[in-house]
Parts: sequence; structure tokens; C-alpha cells
Amino acid sequence: MKILLLGRPSEARLAELRSSFPTVEFVSAATPAEQISLAADADAIYGWPSREVVLAARRLRWVQVGGVGIERIHESPELVESPAVLTNARGASADTIADHVFALILALARRIPEIEGDRQARRWDRPLRSSQMRELSGSTLGIVGFGRIGLAVAQRAAAFGQEILAVDVNPVPPGPHLTEVWGPERLDDLLRLSDYVVVTVPLTPQTRGMLDGRRLGLMKTGAYLVVVSRGGIVDEAALVEALRAGPLAGAALDTTVQEPLPADSPLWEVDNLIITPHCAGYSVQSTERSWAIFKENVRRFGAGEPLLNVCDKRAGY
Repeated sequence: MKILLLGRPSEARLAELRSSFPTVEFVSAATPAEQISLAADADAIYGWPSREVVLAARRLRWVQVGGVGIERIHESPELVESPAVLTNARGASADTIADHVFALILALARRIPEIEGDRQARRWDRPLRSSQMRELSGSTLGIVGFGRIGLAVAQRAAAFGQEILAVDVNPVPPGPHLTEVWGPERLDDLLRLSDYVVVTVPLTPQTRGMLDGRRLGLMKTGAYLVVVSRGGIVDEAALVEALRAGPLAGAALDTTVQEPLPADSPLWEVDNLIITPHCAGYSVQSTERSWAIFKENVRRFGAGEPLLNVCDKRAGY
């Protein structure tokens, strides 16, 4: 059995795999040409294969991606149609992303970017900053997409004393960290009622552009928006307008349509917008959890057992 790792994993990682699975051939390839060449007789691939790699991989039976989002599946219709199983690292980064969400929410509520600007300008303005700050207790947090990340966000929100609403395509019973979960048809209601809206839904044909100008206009005056799943769910031009002219008091984006975000993007010019470089899911701990999922799936693949985190290739998640 041969498994192709896309990119250049460390020698320590490769040694760990080869020691744990001595009957499996592990090879790595960084360049497109290497990947196409080595994919020809690969039984499995770790990483996102290009369409050319998929076409070259005649024996492909399994693809494991290191992250959660699988929206790139639509770039390779042959992978969708193939019998190859696609798995992801669902759950590995949920706690890390939820921590990042609250780092952003607290930064917005406690005016940390403005205070940092004051520091750089050597300006002490306690009266102004004190008058702008909010506490989270008693506010309403709306979560768009209630999977493992949404649940981790809700757990933290409950500790801050927030009321929690969510929308998801799958029925979810109310729990100790949740007031209600509605179907997608009640997204407008969630936006109207929430002081903070957190977007954790995957990018699919159904969610692309879901938060357009009309929906952003439904949000409360003074509300905040935090996006940590994928760019393309929020209309960025409409977001700029909602931040400059209302109703939003602020927003935070960890993901954007174009990544890296171009230097001439108007998003850089919006004062009440925090931008982080698609790093919400990264930590020492989440990297180790993702690697552990891959190793367990290697074991299961070799033993002919069901794999963890099998994705619906057609649905895109």
C-alpha cells in the first residue's frame, strides 16, 4: 500500500509514520510534477490533490485532508464521481477556532484595536474608551452553522452568560449551552435578534453569498459579525458598506474571498474591522489532533475498517 503526502512533511513526521506502519510505503512530493508522477500508483493521498493529480491517481481509494473545509472538491469533478473516500480533520481544530472567536469578540467588545492605536499614538484616553466598552453577559450570540465548531463556541458563550441562538441544516436539540437551533429558513430572525453573529458554516453552493447586503442590513444597530469558516459566505463589498454606514459596529474576518488578502483590498481601509490571516484553526494542540486523526485513519484503511470523518463529496462537507 502506498500513501502520497502532498507537500514536505518533516523528517520526524515521516519517520513516525514509517515506524508506526512498516508495511506502508509513504512518499512525499512538493512540486506539481512530483505529485502527478508519484500519484500514479498511490492508494491514498494526504492533502488536497489538484485535478491533475486526481486524474493521474489511477488506484486512488482514499483522500485525507488536513483541515475541515472541503469546498475545493468542486474543482475536481472526477474526485466527486470516483469511488475514493474523502475524509477530513473534523473536530481537530474546534476548540482552537472557538478560542479565536472569543479573542476577536472580546477585542471588539473591549475596543482593543482602538486602544492599541492609542498606545501607538502615545495617547491616554480613558473617558472615550471607557464609554465605548461592553460586557458580554446578557447579550445574544447567533451561530450560523452548528457543527463541532459551533458547539465549542456555544460552550464558551454560555460561560460568558450569553443567550445562544443557532441555525443549521441539520436538526439539533436544545442543550445546556444552547437556547434554540433553527433551520436555515430562520437565518433572518437570528440576524435580527443577535448582538454578535459568528459564521462557522462551510462554504457550499448554498452558503456562498448567503450574508449579502440585505441580510447584513437586518442585523441590530451596533451588532458585531465574526467570520471564521470561509471567505465567500459574506458579501465583502456589502460588509464594507455595513461597517461604514451601519448597522454594524464592527466585524472580524479570519477568512476572505482572496487569500492572501491583496494589498489593495478595501477591507484593509475599514477602521472597525479586525483581519487575521486565516489562522483561527492553528495551534500546537490542533496540529497534533489532526495528525492523530490521519494516523488512526491510516490504521483503519490498512485494516479495512470504516474511516473517521467521512465527508459527503456532493454536499461539500
